[in-house]
Amino acid sequence: MKKTGFLYDERYQLHKTGHYHPEVPGRLDCIYRGIEEGGLIPRLILIKGSPADMKWIELVHDGSYIRRFEAACRSGKSIFDSPDNQMCCDTYETSLLAVGGILDVAGRVMRGELDNAFCAVRPPGHHAEVSNAMGFCYFNNVAIAARYLQNQWDIQHVGIVDFDVHHGNGTQHIFENDPTVFYYSIHEHPSFAYPGTGREFENGKDFGHGYTKNSPVLPGQGDDEYKRLIQRDLVPAFEEFKPEVILVSAGFDAHKDDEMADMQLSTEGFSWIMQQIVDLAKLYSKGRVISILEGGYSLKRLPELAKNHVEILLNA
Repeated sequence: MKKTGFLYDERYQLHKTGHYHPEVPGRLDCIYRGIEEGGLIPRLILIKGSPADMKWIELVHDGSYIRRFEAACRSGKSIFDSPDNQMCCDTYETSLLAVGGILDVAGRVMRGELDNAFCAVRPPGHHAEVSNAMGFCYFNNVAIAARYLQNQWDIQHVGIVDFDVHHGNGTQHIFENDPTVFYYSIHEHPSFAYPGTGREFENGKDFGHGYTKNSPVLPGQGDDEYKRLIQRDLVPAFEEFKPEVILVSAGFDAHKDDEMADMQLSTEGFSWIMQQIVDLAKLYSKGRVISILEGGYSLKRLPELAKNHVEILLNA
């Protein structure tokens, strides 16, 4: 029987984003409800958040940026770096709890206490750059997890799969010179999709050339195009790279009912994507998959999408 972890903590809802902001605390209520109503909670190993050791965050983010973020929260500012990044006095501490919880999960996976896990955290992270907050993101959760795995557990090859509808510009920039981390993203481009990066010719720099792969998807496309691109781009890339651990930036905002983008991906399409990731992990990563929540703003669809996502991990 698979040992699947579920990182969830009500304190992740202390990060308040104000009225009319799409990244609301209620997203986590929907995710938990879907997993609970699906009868999956008794089959999961439940994990709470814990404050991150600053040394791991400093492997990714500049110390001056971290201090600036902390000071902005403590001074009561409601916006940080961009109008997209609305926050409250608890946002910094909540971000630390998110990172710490993810690193706790990663350690448990490496010790064999978990086979895989889903981390339902807030705030999200894949837009956060080394010294700049962007797109609702403050600390780059998946990037910090990758550096932790490398430095604490001597993992030589980390694979990152990002299926959020928006390109993870922060994650790409952090690793674009690094041949030890393979970053793959499938996302909407062009149209109004934020942040405007992630074109096919962006494939890494210097020693990292060839270790970034982007699959931009035209607006209005759906399951068939996602399947074609993942089979064309991700599967052969990981066959060559052979990641020892796969980290997932799990954004559910490419769903056809999500108003944050203009894609037509179905609920079944999301399940197909996650099944491919799990299958790749069986081949190359000893089944080690750590999935970390990014976007997904349809409160109507999040319960079923989260339930299906976790069910695939449980049945891996």
